[in-house]
This record gives sequence, structure tokens and C-alpha cells, in this order.
Amino acid sequence: MMDRTDRHYRYFMRQISRHTLLYTEMITSQAIIHGDRPKLLDFDPLEKPLVLQIGGDDPVLLAECAKIGADWGYDAINLNIGCPSPRVQSGNFGACLMTQPELVAAGVSAMKQAVDLPVTIKHRIGVDQCDRYQDMVNFVRIVAEAGCNNFTVHARKAWLQGLSPKENRNVPPLRYEDVYRLKQDFPHLFIEINGGITTLPQVKTHLKLVDGVMVGRAAYDRPYIFATVDRDIYGEDVTPKTRHQIVEAMLPYIEHWTSKGTRLNSISRHLLQLFAEQPGTKAWKRYISQNAHLRGANATTISAALAEVSK
Repeated sequence: MMDRTDRHYRYFMRQISRHTLLYTEMITSQAIIHGDRPKLLDFDPLEKPLVLQIGGDDPVLLAECAKIGADWGYDAINLNIGCPSPRVQSGNFGACLMTQPELVAAGVSAMKQAVDLPVTIKHRIGVDQCDRYQDMVNFVRIVAEAGCNNFTVHARKAWLQGLSPKENRNVPPLRYEDVYRLKQDFPHLFIEINGGITTLPQVKTHLKLVDGVMVGRAAYDRPYIFATVDRDIYGEDVTPKTRHQIVEAMLPYIEHWTSKGTRLNSISRHLLQLFAEQPGTKAWKRYISQNAHLRGANATTISAALAEVSK
């Protein structure tokens, strides 16, 4: 979800669901330590509960990042052991670390000692030829012994060579049964499933066999699927907002940021799929695409786009 789950997207998603756990983009430990922290880490309190997702392999740096994240106000720290991109591999973090469970365990242990927040792991079921179920069990066992109690499992293996990051999200077959089995073998751990999940009925089916469900690309491409989550998953007595109400709730936020010099299209790009599969979605996207990049575009521009949907 790089370049997608930034603070503007997360604020937008909070207009749809108040309870869904949200994550930052994966931020490297080096960027957190040496980069522009306010730009990388700032968030609106409305975005909480919110997890800081980190990429890295140095236990000392990971511990420092976890401490920074805790001081910044995040609710949990997640270590990404699932990203297969060549750039991530070159830094020796992401999915390639599944073959180095002891190093991951050292990172988890260091972070646990640095903060009182939950430290969680997101990983694949395997990488390259290291993709037997027992290989994943060995990884989880070693990392759990270091103090990690929460594992989010993308139910596909990753090919570190030969497939692009996009292909790694679709080409390797889904092996949900391996994740279900992992929960059976580690009943004391919180096991969350990820990969290929695009509808709320699918979420409900998985929740019968695991503790949690992470939805990735579908949360961006069809965000309104979360409209009934607070009611149907979290049991809150609430009436879901309509798409129009969600846009209207975003207008003060958009006006605030554009008045400070933020270009509208850096916010509006996250709203493009709100009307996916609905009448008027083409007009909505067309108006925003043609106008949001213009100088002076602001909340009024989005109101005009919304009027296009109503026509």
C-alpha cells in the first residue's frame, strides 16, 4: 500500500469506519531516523486506532523507531516481513527476512524492550523454495518466542526473483488453509489473514477460522465496502454514511489543507474510487481528474464534482 495509505487517505477512511484498524505506509527505519519525521509520522487524532508500519533489519534501529513511534502517539508497531520489492530486498528487509527468523526475532525483542506498545508482524506464508508449511511454523515459533503475539499472514508465497511486486500480489496461489492451520497450531497467538479478500462476506467467512482479517488493495479500490463494518463486524448501533455524506464530511478537512498550500489532488486522488460501480462514478472521476490539479482548486472543486454525480 505504498503511496496509498498516507494521512489523507486514512482521514478519508475514518469517515467510512471509525473502528477499522488503520496502518501507515511502510516506512523504513532509516527514513524515520534520518528523514522529515513530521512529514512521515504526523497524523490527525481522528485516524486512531493507528499502527506504524516499519521496514528494517537492524534491531538497534528498529528499537529506536519503535520508541519514536510510541512517543508520536501510535497504537502499535508493525514490522513488515511481507514486501517483495527489489528495492526492499536490497536493504535486507521485507519478505526476504522470512529466511532469517532469528534476525526478525532479535528485532522484535529489541522493540518489545523499548516500548510497551504491541509489536506485530506482517509476513508471507513463505518465500521462493522456503514455502513449506513447516517453514512458516518455524518462522512464527521463533518470532513468537521473542515476544510477538500478533501475526498478519498474507496467504501467498513471495517470489523474490522473477515476479514484480504487482505479480507477487496475484500470481502465487492463495493458500488460506495454511493460515487456518497456523491458527489451530498456535491457538494462543492472534492470527490475522490477508490476501485476495475483497468483500465483507469474505471477511465474515474468514473470521470463523482466524482472529482478524486485513484488507489491502480492495480498501483503496472500493473503499465503500467498509461502510457497514462498524455495524456488522464491530457491533456498533450506527447507520452507515452515504457516499454523499462522506464527501461532505471531507470538505472542511480539504479546505483546511488546501488553505495551507496542499494541492487538492494529493487528497482527492484517494476519493476517486468512492463511487466505484455506482451511477455517476465516471463523471465524478472525470471532474476531479480534470480540475483537482489546477491552481486554486479546493473544497469547492469537490463539491462541484459531487454535483456531477447527482446529475
